[in-house]
Amino acid sequence: MRVIITGGAGFLGRKLARALLERGTLAGPDGAPAPVSRLVLFDNVPPDDLGGRAEAATGDIADAGAVRRLVGGDAASVFHLAAIVSAGAEEDFDLGYRVNLDGTRNLLEACRGLAHPPRLVFASSIAVYGGDLPETIEDDTPPLPQTSYGIQKLVGEQLIHDYTRKGYIDGRALRLPTIMVRPAPNRAASTWASSIIREPLQGRDYDCPVEPGVAMACLSPRRTADAFIAAHDLPGDRLGLKRTLLLSGIRATASDMAEAVARNAGNRRLGAIRWRPDAATMRIVRGWPGAARGARAEALGIVPDGSIDEIVRGFIADDLADGPAAEGEAGR
Repeated sequence: MRVIITGGAGFLGRKLARALLERGTLAGPDGAPAPVSRLVLFDNVPPDDLGGRAEAATGDIADAGAVRRLVGGDAASVFHLAAIVSAGAEEDFDLGYRVNLDGTRNLLEACRGLAHPPRLVFASSIAVYGGDLPETIEDDTPPLPQTSYGIQKLVGEQLIHDYTRKGYIDGRALRLPTIMVRPAPNRAASTWASSIIREPLQGRDYDCPVEPGVAMACLSPRRTADAFIAAHDLPGDRLGLKRTLLLSGIRATASDMAEAVARNAGNRRLGAIRWRPDAATMRIVRGWPGAARGARAEALGIVPDGSIDEIVRGFIADDLADGPAAEGEAGR
């Protein structure tokens, strides 16, 4: 069983790859567990070394020929994570559409040419919501994206629905909350929500660009990888016609995050958090929901983290264990 992760060199791609390698199986075409015999990580740069247990394939998702060669004639499952993130897609209009829309269409067309329709899981985003939002978005909250990235993700969802309807793929799309904690900053507007945890735990001071009361809908990388695998393995008839699932994300304010860092630091010497709200960042985050409740996903067994403390402890265990932030080694 050959499995592909696009965006495989990225943060979530690597987390998902490790989870798949640890698990060893996925639902096959008949729904029964089948061994993952080949795992291919596709990106425009090589992924971190996974001990030779996965294959690296480099290329451009917007290159239709490269994507056809990637999918080949035997891809059984595809996890489509490749994307230009929110701020990058907003700043470079052409690049955002080239990667996030044209790249998705290239992948779907390559899958369309296979003899057996593969299962395909698409990473969408709560960026599909916008405008006058409730504090907690739910399954029936209408999408109204206010960024190019959000529009590209919403169009991607609709393509997943249509290619599934035609029988070209067995697709499902997951609307992801803010995934944290990322081990390095990126160009997403939500990057501060990881930095406010990561930087102090590594002994570095951090200037937070939002006010302490700003809330985010949060989900850990562990739960996200589990959600991708669970969504993949769900029988299509349990999803029915609606192939998009909103994932629940717990509500945590910036001050909640800072307090969770202090509670779970152990013997680490923490960097200081300084509140330095930035007007441009605040304009963006004020339009975001503070929490997400995907009742449908939860009923299907895809559940959120229990608390912001759980998210912080997971980051420490997965990304900081024996790292440079231990007491006596941290720099300021």
